[in-house]
Amino acid sequence: MHSYHTIENCFTYFTENTEHIHLPPKFTYPFYYEPHPLCVMAASQLQDHLLSQTDWHHDFGIDHYVEGTNIGKMFGVLVVQKQGGELGFLSAFSGKLGETNHLPGFVPPIYDLLNKDGFFKIEENLISDINHQIEALENEGAYLLCQKRCAEDISQSENELKEYRQFMKVAKDQRKLYRNKAMIELGQHQFDILTEDLKQESLKHQYDYKVLRNQWHDTLARNQKELDSFVLKIEALKEERKTRSAALQQKLFDKYQFLNKDGISVGVSEIFAQTAQLVPPAGAGECAAPKLFQFAFTHKLKPIAMAEFWWGQSPKSEIRRHKSFYPSCRSKCHPILGHMLAGISMDENPIQAPTIADDNMKIIFEDETIVVINKPAEFLSVPGKETEDSVYLRMKQKYPKATGPLLVHRLDMSTSGLLLIAKNKEAHKNLQRQFLNRTVQKRYVALLDGIVAEDEGIIDLPLRVDLDDRPRQLVCYEYGKAAKTKFKVIARENGKTKVHFYPITGRTHQLRVHAAHPQGLNTPIKGDDLYGTKSTRLHLHAEFLEFKHPTTGEPIKLNVEADF
Repeated sequence: MHSYHTIENCFTYFTENTEHIHLPPKFTYPFYYEPHPLCVMAASQLQDHLLSQTDWHHDFGIDHYVEGTNIGKMFGVLVVQKQGGELGFLSAFSGKLGETNHLPGFVPPIYDLLNKDGFFKIEENLISDINHQIEALENEGAYLLCQKRCAEDISQSENELKEYRQFMKVAKDQRKLYRNKAMIELGQHQFDILTEDLKQESLKHQYDYKVLRNQWHDTLARNQKELDSFVLKIEALKEERKTRSAALQQKLFDKYQFLNKDGISVGVSEIFAQTAQLVPPAGAGECAAPKLFQFAFTHKLKPIAMAEFWWGQSPKSEIRRHKSFYPSCRSKCHPILGHMLAGISMDENPIQAPTIADDNMKIIFEDETIVVINKPAEFLSVPGKETEDSVYLRMKQKYPKATGPLLVHRLDMSTSGLLLIAKNKEAHKNLQRQFLNRTVQKRYVALLDGIVAEDEGIIDLPLRVDLDDRPRQLVCYEYGKAAKTKFKVIARENGKTKVHFYPITGRTHQLRVHAAHPQGLNTPIKGDDLYGTKSTRLHLHAEFLEFKHPTTGEPIKLNVEADF
């Protein structure tokens, strides 16, 4: 064990008095939480340490821009109790920091990938050597010359054979003309002689073509044999690299064994075999949360509450705000923490909890064809992975004779406002066509957590899902889908900005990301737990909807003001 990672070095006592703070009755639900006061205190104490410590250096880009990746970092604190009841906390960072996994005051990794004497680094160096060998062979002068000669000879052979076939075609047409003319002008004996001559000429051309083709076949075969002598060496090295990489990955998976409170250890491969992913994603187990629990359970410490916060400069594609708290990532941590926290009494998952009463989902407009409701915030439009309750389910129960998909469009769970429902397939098809043709007019109102300088404009930032942390979205110019939003400021007061959003496209979390991202308005929507700071609710509301009635064609305009 590294001397940094004794319990004496990793267990941190609170510097402030905590007697007035009640311990939480249940442990934090890691994927949606309000930080407990003890976690806020622990995070503040760790942040002070990050600013004052001199044992190591890393430029987090807090007050200036730093070029590169992995500048900012996610940190975690886990409030724990020793067996004697002493209260303190553990600290961790995700991945590595300052090119190391070992820093004083922080818990160790599950496995140290950076240990130069460990199997991972040793095997990684061997694989790196193979990469260098492959690169050297692929850039060897004789190999490149052979490749060039092969390509040139293939091209020349194709051209020569094509030209000779064209010559044979012209000669054949010419012989046909000679024959036709000779039939008129020559006697039978002379005609027979000419015919035989023409036949022999045809046979000679065919023979010469065959000789030419065989010559090129032999030349290309010799070239290919020479080329194969290089290619086989390269392919053998690539196969060795593939085999070594797979074996290394499996050996690494075997090293990632995760404990729970009962001391039961389960490997990362076994954990992810029960998920849709099947195979652990890169970096599984390297986040702060699994490190914290591993150390706590190893040293018989009781977890009380946890929180994770971002420190420093945000990655270009993501939205991470300095000192803001964030939930644990889902793709990597959700399966792992499912095992590690087994048997621990935990706060309720708000998505699984009962949500709304029927009278909270008010009907704004209804006739025999369509329904428009005012969806409350924090209620799903359609069933999710963890709960069936949704607008769709409620509408299906309310209108059992309705046909078709019912919902014409969706609103994010956290967004309130006007939602359009069709009672039959024909109406649904008509209304969806209006949405696809972008003839439906939509307006959202949002309260932003800060002052926006511009009065109006268009935000154009392509979006894609964060594969490591669904449903978060990333700005991605390479793989993202086009996303455009028109905005107009309608009020500024008390350090907040109220805006109207007019979405030109309809991507997941489009308005939330466009508001919060530095290349957008750089001002998150108030209460945005994913891209800003959690509050009582997300202050985003779909307040206006205009469309043509699917049956009558009459324009329908509906407006419901937000309650903020």
